[in-house]
This record gives sequence, structure tokens and C-alpha cells, in this order.
Amino acid sequence: MNSAYYELAAAVTQVVREVAAQVVMPRYLQVVREHKADGTIFTEVDIAAQRALAGRLGMLRARPMLGEEEMGEAEQRRLWDGGGEGLWVVDPIDGTTNYVAGLPFFAISVAYFIEGRAVVGVVYDPATREMFSASRGGGAYMNGLKLPLRPPAANLSECVAGVDFKRIPKQLGDDLATRPPYYSQRNFGCSTLEWAYVAAGRLDLLLHGGQKLWDYAAGRLILEEAGGRLCSLKHDDFDADDLWKRSVIAAGEPGLFTAWRDWIRARR
Repeated sequence: MNSAYYELAAAVTQVVREVAAQVVMPRYLQVVREHKADGTIFTEVDIAAQRALAGRLGMLRARPMLGEEEMGEAEQRRLWDGGGEGLWVVDPIDGTTNYVAGLPFFAISVAYFIEGRAVVGVVYDPATREMFSASRGGGAYMNGLKLPLRPPAANLSECVAGVDFKRIPKQLGDDLATRPPYYSQRNFGCSTLEWAYVAAGRLDLLLHGGQKLWDYAAGRLILEEAGGRLCSLKHDDFDADDLWKRSVIAAGEPGLFTAWRDWIRARR
């Protein structure tokens, strides 16, 4: 275990708790949504939370921060390309639609990258005060409890899957809707928490047709450190897919992952 990464993860969890308590939760149920040029929504709280994170994370490691808000794609790409020595990747509020609607399922996500690999990942659910965190080589935890929290399902037919139907191929979506291989399906509208839930064993499987970097940056590390496996729809090597719009096939247990991947690949 790299003790420096482990200690950094602990420090990041404290920063995230503070931003949630001081910026995000006091304005819960009190904001209105606005629309970006690409049609996605945001609120003044997304921007305030990102600015707060930038200031406080910069005090931990004085490195650039790539965030979902207040920067265009060209700036995000520039930061990624130049961030080999250290780069913060944040989603100040993942699940903004839920946040605005009063649905208590949203999260703050922070990852720290060195040479293109996440070495620290934190996902915090302010509504439940559940903090998911991981450091590379140091394991994954939820409020101090080692992940996963429960044993995996015995086979694919007993699994609970997190599936985003909006972004997957139509034939695959039709097959999943009419003859799914799993027991039940959920979609919570918050990608970062869904990664954490697979790591925790609350979801057994995950499928998404296209996530942004900040959607999977922290959750991927948390899942891997919990023993999970992942790939994309096209590539066994997850990193071979498009950095900025990456499909996900994942499971919390290697045997379930293989069965899930093979079932999907046969129908995509």
C-alpha cells in the first residue's frame, strides 16, 4: 500500500464533507436548473461547489483541476494532456436532475490522477452521509468499512443490475427489457454512486453506453480496489475506449463479470 495515497484519500474525504455541508446541502431544494449549450443541466450550486473544491483541493496538492463545470471541452482536453504530474478530476454534483427535483440520490466525486491513472478516488452521498473512498493499492471503503459489504450473487440470474437504457444499442436494450439475464434492474440517475454501489455489493452488475471522464474517474478506482472487474462494449481494455465518452460493462465479482460481458457482447 502506498501510504501517501492513502493519507491523501483521507484528506480528500474531509474536504468533500466540508464542501457538501457548507455549499451543497444548505441549498438543497432551493435552486432551479439551467441549461448548458449542449442541453445538459446545471445549477449555481454545481458552480459554487466546483469553485470550493478547487480552492481546497489545491491546498492538498497544488495541481490543475479538470471539472465538469465552467470549462469547455477544449480546456478539459488541454488539462488532461498536460496533467501527467498530477491532476484533480471532479464532478461537483453528479445527479443534478435528482438534486433539483428533491430526489436524495446525488453525489460529489473527486479523483486524483498521476500519469493518466487514478491513485485516489472519493464519492460522497451527502443525503446519506456515505463516503466511498479508495487509494491505489490501499483498498476501498465506505465510512471505514472495507468493500464489498456483502457477498456477490451466486449467478447471473440472481443479480441486481444498474443499467442506463438511454445510451446503449437498441437491440441490446430490447433484449434486456424483454428477456434480461438478471433478477432485477435499477437506474438511479447518478453514475458515480452506481459505481460505488457495485463496489459495495448493492448492485451486482453495471452497464452504461457512454460516460464522461468525471463520471467514472473515482468510481472505477473504488470498484477495482474492491475486487471488481470492468471493460467497455468494444474493448476488454477499458482504457482503450474513448476517454471522453466511455461505455461500461462492470461487475463486483470476476465470475459474474465474465458471464455479464459475454451475454452483452453476444447481443450488441
